[in-house]
Amino acid sequence: MKFLLVFDFDHTVVDENSDTWIVKCAPKKKLPSDLISSYEKGKWTEYMGRVFKYLGDQGIRQEEMKRVMTAIPLTTGMSELLKFVGGNKDFFDCIIISDANAIFIDWILEGADVHRVFDKVFTNPAAFNDVGYMTVQNFHAHHCPDCPQNLCKRKVLEEFLGLQGKHDVQYTKIIYVGDGGNDFCPVTLLKQGDVIMPRHAYTLHKRIARMYQDGVSLASSVHVWSTGTDILSHLKLLWKESIMNVTPEVVK
Repeated sequence: MKFLLVFDFDHTVVDENSDTWIVKCAPKKKLPSDLISSYEKGKWTEYMGRVFKYLGDQGIRQEEMKRVMTAIPLTTGMSELLKFVGGNKDFFDCIIISDANAIFIDWILEGADVHRVFDKVFTNPAAFNDVGYMTVQNFHAHHCPDCPQNLCKRKVLEEFLGLQGKHDVQYTKIIYVGDGGNDFCPVTLLKQGDVIMPRHAYTLHKRIARMYQDGVSLASSVHVWSTGTDILSHLKLLWKESIMNVTPEVVK
């Protein structure tokens, strides 16, 4: 018996958008209007590349960026949730699929001392170049019309599950925790018995709610959350129910 926990990152693990949080490094904590207006829908990663170049041009380097990023707050109750998961890794595999970037996520998870909880982090690759500027790349190429061009979370989840299956790892239940519009595509992959956990009043929750109002439902169950404490309570309930269904010999 093993659960797979799939987490988004921004507005899920952390209570902010890490890509917009980095603007605190900019002069007067603002970006130029022409830079902001350069964003094109579906091309967020390219936009962030321009943001990082601007910050580099202003003399902002790795140390200052890390100091700012590690101050980003975890979502309320998330630390307790991740501590529980980390203490029960025999029962939980835990991954992140995020449209942020590898450097920010690594800094934040290590700063909060929760990095060991996660088995894999799937996000846009990032690095610092020879002159100290941060750069970011698209995670992969895909053909999904519903996702931004740099990342289809459903494709990532499908490939991860396929690889786990080749190693004879099968999950009793998949629990997907997210908030955004780009979390909708992967949750359509989930099956009966799995759980979608959208954050209350965020885009994913609103989209699922509209579907149900229109008489369209998803195969998996839906449990809305506002804090990590809500997730933890439901996770413990699901865990207890699964254990009760295991034979007494195995429980012992």
